[in-house]
Amino acid sequence: MKRFAGKVALITGGGGALGRASALRFAEEGARVVIADVDLERAEAVADEIDGAAIAFRADVTQAADCEAMVAAAQNAFGRLDVLFANAGVGGESAEFVELPIDEWDRVMDVNLRGMVLSCKAAAPALIDAGGGSIVLMGSSTGGWDTILGSGPYMTSKEAAKALARNLALELARFRIRVNAVCPGIIETPLSFRQAAGDPAAWQRFFDRFAERIPLRRVGQPADVAATVAFLASDDARHITGASLLIDGGQTLQSWSNAPDSPYPSG
Repeated sequence: MKRFAGKVALITGGGGALGRASALRFAEEGARVVIADVDLERAEAVADEIDGAAIAFRADVTQAADCEAMVAAAQNAFGRLDVLFANAGVGGESAEFVELPIDEWDRVMDVNLRGMVLSCKAAAPALIDAGGGSIVLMGSSTGGWDTILGSGPYMTSKEAAKALARNLALELARFRIRVNAVCPGIIETPLSFRQAAGDPAAWQRFFDRFAERIPLRRVGQPADVAATVAFLASDDARHITGASLLIDGGQTLQSWSNAPDSPYPSG
C-alpha cells in the first residue's frame, strides 16, 4: 500500500541511521523525499539509494536560514511539503552535571531543541499551503521515562520534544496539521553505542547485554523507528496528535538503567 503516493517528506538528520531508515520507508510507500543533513555527503549517499525520488540538501538546523532553505528546496523540487520528520540530533558528551561545561549543554540544546523548533517554524507555512500535513518529532525514552547518568542536556532536550509536540499539536490543529513525537529506547545505531562509551570491537556484546534487559529480548532496529514514524505521518493516524509514542520493547518497564551491571556508563 502506497500511503504516501503524491506526498513529499522532509527528513532532518537524514544521513544518519534513523533518518536513512525513515527515508527509505517513506520512499517505499510512494513519497518523494528531501534528505537534509549537516553532512551533505551522508545525505547524498541516502538519496542515491532512492532512485529519482529524493534529493539531498545540506542544512544546519541550528540556523534559521538553513531551515527555510531546506523547505524551499522541497517545494522547488517537488512542488509541496506534506511531512516533516524533525530527526536531527546529537547525543552529547558524557559528563555529570557539576562537571559539565555549559558550552556543551548549549551545543546539545541548540541542535536537539532549537534545531527542532526552527525546522517546525520553517515547515509550518509549507504544510499549511499544502492543506495540512504531519510533523513527527524525535524524542527518546530518556525524555521522562528513563534516565542516564551523565546525559543531562540530551535528556532535557528529549523531554522538551514531548512538550513541543503537545503545544504545536494544539496550535496547528486548525490548519489540519498533526504533531507527534516518537520516543525510542535503545536502538542499534552508532549513536547509541557511542553514548555508552563502548569499544567498537565490543559492538555485539554491548547490544546483546541490552537485549537481556529488555522484556521483548531484542534491541530495537532503525526500521522499527521508521515504521512508527511512517504510521504517525500517515492517514492511519489521522486522529492522533500531541502524542508521544514509546518504541522500546518494554525497556522502561524495568528500573535497571542505573544498576551496577547496567551497560550504561555510571558517569
